[in-house]
Amino acid sequence: MTRLRAALAAPGISAIAEVKRRSPSAGELRSGAHAGELARAFERSGAAAVSILVDERFGGSVEDLRAARGATALPLLAKGFFHEESQLEEMREAGADAVLLLLRDLDDRSAVRLQERARALGMDALVEAHDEPELRRATSLGADPIGINARDLSSFRIDRDAQLELVERAPRDRVVIAESGIEHRGHVISAELAGADAVLIGSALMRAVDPAAELRHLIARPVTKACGLTREEDVLAAHRAGIDLAGFVLAASPRHVPETLPVPDSMLSVAVVVDAEPPAADLVQTYGRENGHRSPDARLLRGGREVGRVLDLPVGREEPGHLERAAEVARDERVMLAGRLNPGNVAHAVAAVRPWSVDAARGLESSPGIKDFDAMRAFVANARGAGS
Repeated sequence: MTRLRAALAAPGISAIAEVKRRSPSAGELRSGAHAGELARAFERSGAAAVSILVDERFGGSVEDLRAARGATALPLLAKGFFHEESQLEEMREAGADAVLLLLRDLDDRSAVRLQERARALGMDALVEAHDEPELRRATSLGADPIGINARDLSSFRIDRDAQLELVERAPRDRVVIAESGIEHRGHVISAELAGADAVLIGSALMRAVDPAAELRHLIARPVTKACGLTREEDVLAAHRAGIDLAGFVLAASPRHVPETLPVPDSMLSVAVVVDAEPPAADLVQTYGRENGHRSPDARLLRGGREVGRVLDLPVGREEPGHLERAAEVARDERVMLAGRLNPGNVAHAVAAVRPWSVDAARGLESSPGIKDFDAMRAFVANARGAGS
């Protein structure tokens, strides 16, 4: 298996961090960026690979690729507008492990020819599509990995919803990368739940005061959820505290709300229901019924498709082996851990289970349905501290 694909095929969501000094759509981003220094910093911050723009329209050059190769052991993706086999050979000589091929600019015969040459050179060809016809072409051409670009390169318009639909439709036996428009943790989480194996992050890192710290923030795990939100001011407080998922209980509860409340773009809404039809929300946490109460566990749905399991406690009683059971499931499945979590015990729970997400309600409140900002902030800090 070639290096880029192998790095991105690991469990969970991976990140390709991009070195890009300027963008035709955004203008100057980081004119003085040093490719080698950034590549080294990205490696330390958890990147699975580094993308280097080698085209002068983006302020890049082949020398940037060489500088990055001398600074990091991570797989390097050379991004440019490649049409000739000699260009691929130049990228390989400069240290690239993969090259980008834009289906927008290549007919099928050229795409196959360049894929075969990349393979002969020991490189991956990341074949990029931005619409349904191009995804069908990439699939039929045997592309792996496949990039799904949210940006239309003709208009520069970002359509993240269309991108996520394409990610979900992409073949599951290919490594799929969501590219462009990744600005917040919520965008990373959405791409992961749609089925992406990796995200490529460029402009958001280049604009950041500390690109490496921003990368750590965007990909840090576990995902945090504050459940039982009842007021818009608490949603905004949860956002400021760093909470990723805003949970709204649509079932009978002291925290009941009739519908989900608006959430900022960087958060996802989660509708919590018991034995009911899934409502409209980014995610739905749906419980069954057992002995007149909600079941201890729930299914986490995105667009009607199960994307994870919620491992909770039975209503009104403890379960001594709860963390052990959750840890067993988390080895093979995406787990949201719930059940009397709070800022004081979440670090222990994360260390014991290694869940994808942690979910708290009463442990983040000053009174039923009223959230405490300091508790939410401590919950996030302690969960991510244990996760790192």
